[in-house]
Amino acid sequence: MHSPRIACVAKRDAIVAFASELLEVDRFRDYGPVGLQVEGTSEVEKIVCSVSASLELFELAAERGAQMVLVHHGLFWTSEQLVIDRRQKGRLKALFDADLSLVAYHLALDAHPEIGNSVLLARELGVEPERTFEETGIGGRLKEPRPSKELVSLVREKLGREPLAFRYGPEPVQTIAIVTGGGGASLLQAAREGYDLFLTGEPKEPSLHAARELGIHFLAAGHYATERLGVQALATKIGERFGIDWEFVDLPNPV
Repeated sequence: MHSPRIACVAKRDAIVAFASELLEVDRFRDYGPVGLQVEGTSEVEKIVCSVSASLELFELAAERGAQMVLVHHGLFWTSEQLVIDRRQKGRLKALFDADLSLVAYHLALDAHPEIGNSVLLARELGVEPERTFEETGIGGRLKEPRPSKELVSLVREKLGREPLAFRYGPEPVQTIAIVTGGGGASLLQAAREGYDLFLTGEPKEPSLHAARELGIHFLAAGHYATERLGVQALATKIGERFGIDWEFVDLPNPV
């Protein structure tokens, strides 16, 4: 997916400031630097966006004439050692060689009430968002109650992959909680709050027995697959604000 090509130029720092303000990044204590992670050229004509930083993505961005790469999962995480290993060296070299800026938004992009991963996925599935769930997720109600089997098929259709499904909740399903990405641990809270179904990206090992014993449906549709929408929505907002071209690069990941 991409925007129409428009011959406009925007300042890198203006783009980052706009996106950071839109997402209200200061509301979240994240697991790594938010916003600009690697500084490239100061002027941007085109953005390439994708879910996760990788060497393949950076090489494709350079080939496609981008000056900025916008991602949900960036390069630097507090859970990793602060070492520039072979992996990071290759990624940084690709960015430096092409003078590409890398911009990353994580939790704030999951949680945003308009362009966040959770709310966009909810709307794709016909869920009317009612309130925040577990800081970055959404809790809501289906417009029309549906059998859990139909919801499994709908998730498959919308996300392009077969979800892991433990169907032990009430029928038909009326209420759904969603935490995109690695939200498997939130299953217990979804059950405590009385949701019929909990949808996330990655499961935790106890999910099967917890779902069965607590009487809740559990779907895990992939970390990558559940987090493709937000970065495209953010790129759309940036494109509209600054009149610059953007393109989404889909690099599917089975996880």
